[in-house]
Amino acid sequence: MKPPKSLKSLQSSDPLAARAVRQLRRVRTVYAAGIALWAAAAAWEAWQHPGSRQMWVSLMLMVLFAGLLSLTVVSLWRHRVAVRLRAARRRLTRGRTGVPRPARPGGMSALTR
Repeated sequence: MKPPKSLKSLQSSDPLAARAVRQLRRVRTVYAAGIALWAAAAAWEAWQHPGSRQMWVSLMLMVLFAGLLSLTVVSLWRHRVAVRLRAARRRLTRGRTGVPRPARPGGMSALTR
């Protein structure tokens, strides 16, 4: 099984982060299934017994899973941005040959001008 490009570039530098990303991608499906399950349970309870405790518990669990899913999506998005920034920095500091460029006079402040 061939990993996606973003994971491939990350594996050489930080294997723990690659494992965490794979786990977040897997658990994202579980959270989406939890939302669907608890939404169906809340709808059923609202139909059978509107305003009952079971309906409110189902709604709260649905909101909980929605919050977990949103945290997972934000974490994956932030990771994707970090990988892209890391690749951009690497391209900036290395020439086309892959050999590091000599340091510029003035250090990092010369890069920001």
